[in-house]
Amino acid sequence: MSVSTPAASLPVVAPSQKPAAKPVVASEEFLAELAAHSKKLESATPREIIAWAVENYHPKLTMATAFGPEGCLILHYLSEINQDVHVFNLDTGYQFKETLELRDRIAERYGIEVKLLSADTTVEQYEAQHGGPLYKTKPDQCCFDRKVTVLRRAVEGWKAWMSGIRRDQSPDRANAPIVGWDKKFGIVKISPLANSTKQEVWKTITDEKVPYNPLHDQGYTSIGCWPCTRAVMFGEDERAGRWSGTAKTECGLHTSD
Repeated sequence: MSVSTPAASLPVVAPSQKPAAKPVVASEEFLAELAAHSKKLESATPREIIAWAVENYHPKLTMATAFGPEGCLILHYLSEINQDVHVFNLDTGYQFKETLELRDRIAERYGIEVKLLSADTTVEQYEAQHGGPLYKTKPDQCCFDRKVTVLRRAVEGWKAWMSGIRRDQSPDRANAPIVGWDKKFGIVKISPLANSTKQEVWKTITDEKVPYNPLHDQGYTSIGCWPCTRAVMFGEDERAGRWSGTAKTECGLHTSD
């Protein structure tokens, strides 16, 4: 299928603009263009969507990954399409060792070096500032300080970022477009797997022998920071193991507020 649009014709965020200091507001015309692209890409495969993103936004395209199965699958496709796309991981300091080891396996398999981006303080400094682990008492603030603020800096100067979210993961993601405007970070957001299912993702990972986190084989269906992640029980929701026992379901990267 052909849904490409010359990069020059797409409205983009100027590199000099800084969403963290002054939120970028997209015009109605721009939003309509993105919606039209998203609609056309609904019938495209994840690989075709990624190829479209690379064609229209590289070298100003970046990708954030937490090394979940979706992110690993996108990296698998990127290795075939363009290995030079900038990819980063928000290293909170609380990641599982298996997650960081997977980063090394990805680099060895695909030659893609995922950059680790961290908060301004180490875990030790951060916990000392707050009188102990903040994830126990104020998990929203912990996520904001160690993930949201880091992502806000990370996307400055880029025109679009890719994420691995799926619509069937949670109610917060149910209406996620394939291509849309991320008003929270002032940048175009592309989700190549938005309309894919968990079963489709894992079938491709199995068929293509894509590296994935071994914790998935131990019942961890969604993996974040180790203090706030547990294995799920039979019949539980895919993301039930995240911030278990609280009303929190998202870290804030994929919500509008």
